[in-house]
Order: sequence, then C-alpha cells, then structure tokens
Amino acid sequence: MTKKVALLTAGGFAPCLSTAIGALIERYTEVAPEVEIIAYRLGYQGLLSGDYLVVDDEVRANAGLLKNFGGSPVGNSRVKLTNAADLVKRGLVDEGVDPLKFAADRLVADGVTILHTIGGDDTNTTAADLAHYLHEHDYALTVVGLPKTIDNDVIPIRQSLGADTAAEMGARYAKNVLAEHNAGSRILIVHEVMGRNCGWLTAATARKYREWLTAQQWLPSIGLDQRAWDVHGVYVPEAVIDLKAEAKRLLGVMDEVGCVSVFLSEGAGVESIVAELEAAGQEVARDAFGHIRLERINPGAWFGKQFAEMLGAEKVLVQKSGYYSRSAASNDYDVELIGRMADLAVDAALRDEPGVIGHDEERGDELRPIEFARIAGGKPFDITQDWYLEMLEAIGQDAPVAAPPAAH
Repeated sequence: MTKKVALLTAGGFAPCLSTAIGALIERYTEVAPEVEIIAYRLGYQGLLSGDYLVVDDEVRANAGLLKNFGGSPVGNSRVKLTNAADLVKRGLVDEGVDPLKFAADRLVADGVTILHTIGGDDTNTTAADLAHYLHEHDYALTVVGLPKTIDNDVIPIRQSLGADTAAEMGARYAKNVLAEHNAGSRILIVHEVMGRNCGWLTAATARKYREWLTAQQWLPSIGLDQRAWDVHGVYVPEAVIDLKAEAKRLLGVMDEVGCVSVFLSEGAGVESIVAELEAAGQEVARDAFGHIRLERINPGAWFGKQFAEMLGAEKVLVQKSGYYSRSAASNDYDVELIGRMADLAVDAALRDEPGVIGHDEERGDELRPIEFARIAGGKPFDITQDWYLEMLEAIGQDAPVAAPPAAH
C-alpha cells in the first residue's frame, strides 16, 4: 500500500507544535520525499469534518521556518472522540453515530496510512484507539505520537515537548510582573502559572526566574534589592497549602521587604475553592473532558484575596503567564529535543512501529516509541527533588507536605 501521512495537533497550545510540524515535514522530505503529507486543521475537529491542508513543495522547501513561530499553523481544538454528546452538540457528528467509527472511516476515505499526533495523553491514546479500530477492520494505520504538554506530566515520558520553553517564557514574564513590587506600598503579587494537576511548570518557572535573579548585580542602597524581586512562595497541587502558617511567614516578609510575590499553580488548592463554591450553591463549570474550568473559578484571585486579608496588603496584583508561555516559539533546548524526537517518529512510522516518542523513564530513559497502553496523564511533580527543596529553603519556605491525590 502506498503510504500517506496525516499530521494533527490537538489540545491546548504548547511551544513545540509549529516546530514539530516543521521537523516532521523536513524528515519526510529528507528520507521519503515521495510520501504525500496532509495536515488536518483544528485537530480531531478537522479529522471529523474532512478539513485538511496539503503539504506542497513550497512548504517542504521552507518547513524550517515553522520553528520561528509559536502556536500551531494548522490549529488545535479540544475534541474528545469518546464524548459523543459534545460532538453532536458541536455539529461534528449526527445523533446515534459512533464518533470513533466516523473518524476511522474518514481516515480510510482520505487514504491515510500514517497518522502523527502531537498532543498530550488524551490526544495520543485517542489516536491509538483509532488505529486499533482500523486494524480490527483490516485497515493498516500506523500511529506515532509526539508528547506535547507544558505540564510535563505524561507517564512514562521524562520530558514533554515545549515544557522547557514554557518555563523559560514564564520566567521572562515574571521579570516584568515582579518589577511592580514597589508601584505602591505593601503590594502582593500572585503569579498564576498553568498546571491543573501538576506543579512541574510552576516550580520550573520559579527555578528559571531565580537563576536570572541570582545572576544579577543589585544596589540595595538605592532600593534595587534582590529580596524585593525574589519569589517568596511557590505553591503546587502536589503539596498541602497551610494558608495560616504561610500567611504568618509571609507577613514577616511583607513587614520587612514591603512586598510579597508568590508563584501559584492554577490547580493548587482547587478542592478548597470548589468546596466553598458548592457550599454556596454555585455550579462548577466543566469542559468536554470533565475538567473543572479553572478560568471560571479563578484560583489566583481566590488565593490573592485570602492572603491579602492576612498580610494587610494594600494592593493585590494577579497575573497569569499561561497564554504568553504556551504560545511562544520553541527555545533552543526544545528545538533540539523536537528534532531528535521527530526524526525517530518518522523512522518508526516508515517501519510501521507505533507508539509515542519519548525518553522512557521506566526503561533507562531510552528514547523510543513507547507503547500506547503505557501512556497516561497525571504524572505528579516530584516535590522531594533536591533542586526543588533547595529552592524552597533559599526562599524561606518549609519543606512541602504531600497533598492527598487530586479529585478534580
């Protein structure tokens, strides 16, 4: 059978999508220039509707340009093929239609034999379900995924594409936001970082920011004081947040330094917020995947309010770096990592070996196509790592106590 490749990006943006598409196209052009390539627009939404772009000679010749841009040139959407009710509501399938069969039939009609998915665990395991369905019906489809998530929480993959860039961009964002620390007196700054169930991005962003901070020369006598520019608290979903104890500690910082700045994962302490809202009779909005709509409950504002009252803050500034970070172009680290993963993804696809490309933490960090059955989301951030504990100690925060498993 003549091979035909389809690409799609799905889920939320990460600083790897455009680069990964370019890298896959470059590799196919290098080793199999005869293979036709298409890209479904808006992820699984485009697959269901048959909406795709053809990778022509101009794109092949200039695919390297894609690494200069963030976002995804072909677009994303949050479409879950197993949520038939949501797909009917969106008009993507008719009532009574099996979306998985509908999508599989579309791939057959389009002649696709290799599908590259660039996304998180939902994106890639859905693709695996499609491949299994087609194999059961005697149609050969090889699916090779690339792991995209700024949360860096895909099991068992050591490093997800785009996560390092997102942390770097969050640290860059924080340089400007934390400069607001003396735009008035007793200012509380809450830097809310993306991370629904995993605190890796928040911790990594704080780490990169403090690397910049400690490399600067300061002039305290004129007010350019490292203590005022520092991070004073880092809060992640994996650790218990003792509001009263932290407020007592941070009150000392506020009184001494004149400001307090904290980095907060958007999913940290969500159970407390949801419990408060539901106790007040309010309905908590959820998306097609059943995830709580964090933008609706606004964790940063909630924590800002709690801390402000206990710290006597005169002004609270809540800033969110998520969209700034996730839509950036890949940094040098990610460009190199994406290149290696994309090369292996193409080589694996051409030899009909499915899986999600990544450094397999359960097999000595070998870079390989990892079996779909072993791919899962929700890998927690390890709050016992030396670098994290050392950072907390440096900012005067106690060693973390593990929180109960998240229920949201």
